[in-house]
Amino acid sequence: MDLNSLYTSFNYIAPEITIAVALIMIVIFDLIFDKNKKIIPYIAYLGIFSALFFVAANFNLTGTNYKVSSLNESMGMISTDTFGSFFKILILVSSALIIFFSKTSEEIKKTFERAGEYYALIFGMILGMMFMVTASDLILIYLSVELLSLSSYVLAGFTKLRDRNAEASLKYLIYGAVASGLMLFGISLVYGMVGSTNLAALNNYLQLPLANVLTFTAAAVLIFAGIGYKISAAPFHFWTPDVYEGAPISITAYLSVASKAAGFALLIRLIRIGFVRFIDGDGNWHISGIFDWQSFIIIISILTMTLGNFSALWQNNLKRMLAYSSIAHAGYILLGVAVLSNHGLMAVMVYFFIYMIMNIGAFFVVMLIADKTGSEDIDDYNGMGYRTPLLGVALTVFLISLTGLPPTGGFIAKLYLFIALVDANLIFVAVIALLNSVVSLYYYVRVLKHMYLTRSDKDDLLFEISLSNKFFVTGLAALILLLGIYFTPLLDLVKNVSFFTL
Repeated sequence: MDLNSLYTSFNYIAPEITIAVALIMIVIFDLIFDKNKKIIPYIAYLGIFSALFFVAANFNLTGTNYKVSSLNESMGMISTDTFGSFFKILILVSSALIIFFSKTSEEIKKTFERAGEYYALIFGMILGMMFMVTASDLILIYLSVELLSLSSYVLAGFTKLRDRNAEASLKYLIYGAVASGLMLFGISLVYGMVGSTNLAALNNYLQLPLANVLTFTAAAVLIFAGIGYKISAAPFHFWTPDVYEGAPISITAYLSVASKAAGFALLIRLIRIGFVRFIDGDGNWHISGIFDWQSFIIIISILTMTLGNFSALWQNNLKRMLAYSSIAHAGYILLGVAVLSNHGLMAVMVYFFIYMIMNIGAFFVVMLIADKTGSEDIDDYNGMGYRTPLLGVALTVFLISLTGLPPTGGFIAKLYLFIALVDANLIFVAVIALLNSVVSLYYYVRVLKHMYLTRSDKDDLLFEISLSNKFFVTGLAALILLLGIYFTPLLDLVKNVSFFTL
């Protein structure tokens, strides 16, 4: 490989290199400034915004950074395209929000002497997620999932303030190990048949009349088990409520948004590059007939959203309720994937961008209230709308948006999802999703009822919120309302997103 090719290859992964350098800088500065950790969050910000600069600069750059030569493959280990860049932006923006989240959190402040380890682990997650959204080889997919997972296992039990922190970390590790083993077994089956782990080689192989349907079906399901675990899709969701409840709220919010986004990007790329034979003039994806991805994903999505919504009805802990809500939203987003078209892909990206804002906003308000009351129980929200009007109004906006009601961004997210389903003639599935949204309205409104219609016996509890937190909450709530009215720039962005074509 000559120097020019090496420079081009490095240019493709400039954001990942930036994050890796920032991770090393965090570790070094943590060792140098052993007693003063205040500089570390700012190094984290510098790393994230530098990576964002490279992603924006390379947004329309397409190509592959490493060629392989098995079965006439023309795609390498990593594909650089606008699809991957969009999800990198989502991951980096949510990471920047979570760093502010962490600087505010009382849980994280109590462990500030370990700030270096905390931010280094977050950057380990970022690095794993950024490779996940661009990987086009099953081995790199597995390694990036493991890098993300190992960092998140530790972060789930990082604070060690309560027994449930360690419990969350252990459960996450056990479920993750099982899902990882299943995924690796599925990858080994694919390699045994194809002779390569490259997704382009897999696609080429599926065009030949050699594939064993039963073995490929088993491999696809096993690989999906590993991805389904990351996106909290039923029946691979069992870890989610316990881990979300036991982890620090900042990490819970991060797992519910960034980790889920990376998992969905990985699933979409796996299907699009590995199984799609061609795309017709209407933007519909025509899948190799060896595995019925559409029916499989529809079943999983209906199971996921129904289980998530009905389980959330009985929850009194707000973090646990939002965990089941997150499972339900994974079900909605899976329907966008199940459409198997460019319209469905647009709906997924619009949904994720808006979901990132409203979910992080909801968790941030829950964190601020938990820091003051020491509780996440719904009964402690009695009269909260009057005791702290700003947080009450902001949480109302976020919950209404999560339900999918106008005039919030959540309505636009679900509107485009339903439009994609109707265009694909999946009317029955759209009706099921709509009924699930009605069910979700109950447990979201239940929180509002406690905040505004139930008297509190703690009216004397003072709620002092810092100016920066006020700006943060107000900004997120205002953005959700703005996206409910003016969403053209977001649509223009996702319309320009495409895959690297061979």
